[in-house]
Formats: sequence, C-alpha cells, structure tokens
Amino acid sequence: MTATTGKLRAFLDAAPAAALVEVTEAKGSTPREQGAWMLVTQDAIFGTIGGGQLEFLAIGKARELIRENVATGALDIPLGPEIGQCCGGRVNIGISLVDETKRRELTQRAATEDESRPHVLVFGGGHVGHALSAALVLLPLHVTLVETRAEALPGVAAGTRTVLTPVPEEAVRGAPAGSAYVVLTHDHSLDFLIVAEALKRKDAAYVGMIGSKTKRATFRSWYLREAGGAEADLARLVTPIGGSAVKDKRPAVIAALAAAEIFTALSQR
Repeated sequence: MTATTGKLRAFLDAAPAAALVEVTEAKGSTPREQGAWMLVTQDAIFGTIGGGQLEFLAIGKARELIRENVATGALDIPLGPEIGQCCGGRVNIGISLVDETKRRELTQRAATEDESRPHVLVFGGGHVGHALSAALVLLPLHVTLVETRAEALPGVAAGTRTVLTPVPEEAVRGAPAGSAYVVLTHDHSLDFLIVAEALKRKDAAYVGMIGSKTKRATFRSWYLREAGGAEADLARLVTPIGGSAVKDKRPAVIAALAAAEIFTALSQR
C-alpha cells in the first residue's frame, strides 16, 4: 500500500459520514481540472479542488448534504468578481455522500493513481541527495535513493525508498520505463559509470548529473573515448542540474530547482 492510499483509508475509517466533491466540468481558466476531487466531513477535508472561494462554497454545500442526509448535490460556479475569485472560467461540481461502495471505489482509484506515478532514482545520499529526495517525495512520484554507503542513508525523508548496493548501476537496469535518473554521488568516477548506464536507457525521461561545465567536459571526453558513447545520447544529459540562472549552491536551493526541472521533464512524457 502506498502512503497516499494509506492516508485515504485512514481518513475514511475515521469518517462515519463524508461527501465526495468532484469537478465534473471545467471551462476556461480554473484552479483545477475536470476530475479533481476532495473528501469533506463535518470537521475535516482530504485533498483539494483548488482552494479559494470556490472550494469554500463546495465545502459548505457538502456539509449541508451531510447534515441533512441528502445523497447528491451540485454547484455551477462562475469564477468572477461576484465570488472574489477572478479566474474567468466556470466550474461544475458534483457532490455525493460516500457509501461503502464509493469508499471502495475511491480507495481503488487512489491505488491506481499511485501505481501510475513516475519513478525517480536519486543516486547519492549526500547533502544534496537528501535535500532532493525530500523535495521530490512531496510530489506525485515514486522516489528511490540509491547508495553504496550505509552511513549515508539515515535521515532520508519519509516516503523515500532506499537501496543499499555496491553496484548502483544495477538499479538503472532494473528501473521501470520512463524513469528519471539523478546522479550526485560522492565519487565522480561512480557518477560517470551510473550516467553512462542511464544514457543507455532510451526510455529515460530525464538523466541528470550534478556538476560544473568542467565536469561535463571531462565526462564528455571519457564517455565518447572510453565508454564508447554517442553524441546523440550525450545530448540527453542534463548537467548541471537545476539550470544555471540561479547561482546559489546551497543544497536546498539546488534541490528545489532540480525537482522542478525533473517534474517538468516527467510531465512532458
């Protein structure tokens, strides 16, 4: 069971009466897309349909249905100045009380969504590796931290899967199609070996390596001359990770920029 599915089950188990609030239609500029949903009880919520006055009105309607034991309801809300939310679009919302059948459907839906999340493999449990794992695990992703040193694994962010192995490139070979690979170990030679293995994966959504222009040039020379790599594959390598616009090299900053870059690449797949 994934963390999200477990949290959903815990929420439903603690809620004798709950209502499902779902965006059934979204036109124009709206906070969330069609299919976005949340659960509402008399004193708690799980998920979001975008916040703001739109969500406030939906929560109020859902709690009204719960109090009056009315099975279904709906809202048609124009996002204009009259509700203080000037997105300019229009949202239709369906609301229904959650029975046992709906509870099972929601749990299965969450499990299916969790299973379809992309995988990110972070190689290296140093300061940036820990910071990057902590940033990525907040996103709808499966995050794995791969290390050769046992002492580098304690303190990893909750929700991160850890792999301790003397041969980290094997984790590349066994990763699902469409995965992202981020390489930032304590050893440049190890970085090169892992990146070379990742570039063999034509299905990789992202291959990144922490470093500088000098490190990229050194890797390029080794990759083309010693590893038998091709320029076309080398062009897929992102280094330095996180872009070059921000010069701040603190781990948390690198992690934030890299996480956005990685998630963008995965979303484009």
